[in-house]
Amino acid sequence: VQLQASGGGLVQAGGSLRLSCAASGRTFSTMAWFRQAPGKEREFVTAIRIINSSTYYSASVKGRFTISRDRASNTLYLQMNSLKPEDTAVYYCAASPATQITSAVRDPSRYDYWGQGTQVTVSS
Repeated sequence: VQLQASGGGLVQAGGSLRLSCAASGRTFSTMAWFRQAPGKEREFVTAIRIINSSTYYSASVKGRFTISRDRASNTLYLQMNSLKPEDTAVYYCAASPATQITSAVRDPSRYDYWGQGTQVTVSS
């Protein structure tokens, strides 16, 4: 089982990036993006429940970021618009074989598989 994240880079404030996470080896029931800035704990960004495509966002990214998944390629995406310097972090995709309940989707300990992380840097 492997999660391969890509798409990070350097962008100016107000710009956009799209992250990808290619999953292989199995299918998952809940997938998510987390991020970790230097000196901070890993934080929840967004998640999608595969069975019904329900999506969840942190307050800090709601309205700017969009999570999606391509079923055919088993790839998770994160479209990030209106980026801010405070979005600078290493972004990780995560996946769980279980359909997580709403209260659990934000808990990183619920995810069994993690990608290697991709750096996003937003300059002011």
